Amino acid sequence: MNLSGTSVRRRLPLVGLLLVACLGSLAPAAGAAGPPAAPDPARELARTAQPFTDLRPLDRMIGSAKVVGVGEATHSSAEFFTAKHRIFEHLVERKGFTTFALEANWSTGLLVDEWVRTGRGDIRAIMRDEFQESYRLWNTEEYLDLFRWMRRHNQLHPDHQVRFMGNDLGYAGANLFDRVTSYVARTHPALLPRFQELYRSSRPTGEVAAWMKGYMTKPRPERQRMAADVNAALALLERQRPEKEPRAREAARWAVQHARAIAQVGTEYAHDMETEGGVAAAMLYRDRVMAENTVWWQRQTGDRIVLSAHNGHVGYETPKPDHYPRIQGAFLRDALGRDYLSVGASFGQGSFNAHDTEAPGEPLRPFTVGTLGPDSNAHTLDRVSPTAFYLDMRRATPAARDWLATPRPTRGIGTAYPWSDAVHQARLSTGYDLLIHFPRITAARIR
Repeated sequence: MNLSGTSVRRRLPLVGLLLVACLGSLAPAAGAAGPPAAPDPARELARTAQPFTDLRPLDRMIGSAKVVGVGEATHSSAEFFTAKHRIFEHLVERKGFTTFALEANWSTGLLVDEWVRTGRGDIRAIMRDEFQESYRLWNTEEYLDLFRWMRRHNQLHPDHQVRFMGNDLGYAGANLFDRVTSYVARTHPALLPRFQELYRSSRPTGEVAAWMKGYMTKPRPERQRMAADVNAALALLERQRPEKEPRAREAARWAVQHARAIAQVGTEYAHDMETEGGVAAAMLYRDRVMAENTVWWQRQTGDRIVLSAHNGHVGYETPKPDHYPRIQGAFLRDALGRDYLSVGASFGQGSFNAHDTEAPGEPLRPFTVGTLGPDSNAHTLDRVSPTAFYLDMRRATPAARDWLATPRPTRGIGTAYPWSDAVHQARLSTGYDLLIHFPRITAARIR
């Protein structure tokens, strides 16, 4: 979603405003005559690195964590997406995980979740219709493969069902409004006219992309009025007397959460997107809400969750505090403590899809980049292994931990490219718990 027409923020889709904290590092200079040479960081990292072909050591690394955030250094490379699929499949089968959460809208998540649980609908059509605008980068063959695996798993394992959730707030679909008003009609029919009135201006019509773009063309006072209405609906539902029967109480909790998701979208769009301070406030709110939605789902369902998002959402440190004051991973760590574990992702060179900021209309197309310089994190990580590997940075050797804790140039590419913050300074071991590195990546297969 384009937040503003200004040159500073014109190309910042809502899901891509995080020009995310990838992974970076500057290699120490080689030793010279005199003092003993410093340990080779690549060799030190190799002592604990595990080949990505074997995920069994991951079980010990993850331990009892309830939410595992798995990042990506670009928003649309095949290796990052397939790695998340492999990790989720492994943890479902070995560690009892049951939910895959994505940086996608709450209403979209409900539609995908229904398909993986019941098979109702057409998953290709759901992806086409829901993954639009900033979320276009999720409409890939790699995610289709994941959803199909989830559906097959549920057919084969009726007693171990997997689920899908979206924790983001860029759009609230008509299906979400319908769930709330249907609940109100069943349980509090006298309130239905009031809910219909409060939801009238916010209930979407037409395609997702057109609605998201159109929302931001509304004057801010109008967006603020819309936000006030959807928040009033949430408050009204929250004030209703608690149900006594367990199933009725659970239905009420879900209805309130659906109303909350609608209110979150309205609140986000009501921010002042014409100023740096307003954008920073919107990004802070967004990351906090994504964490809150994830925690709500985990506590409501009891599921163990693999959370997929960009590095700049799953990590602990923000790449740009002035624009992105605090990110989802930090909020999740506050809420869950050791029950949250962050996995960063890095790459040496290769391809990805992004919106071309230098072309008219900013078309979505593949880009290819080479390696960063010898002072970068990726340069040293590429020397650890010629193939993909992962490591637990908490248990690296002392020399490796020293290297991992030093800020170094890092790539983090969001929905748009080229972008001034595509390379920034980051500390790996303070940003994440685990790290996956791919020497080479390829662009995801956009559908």
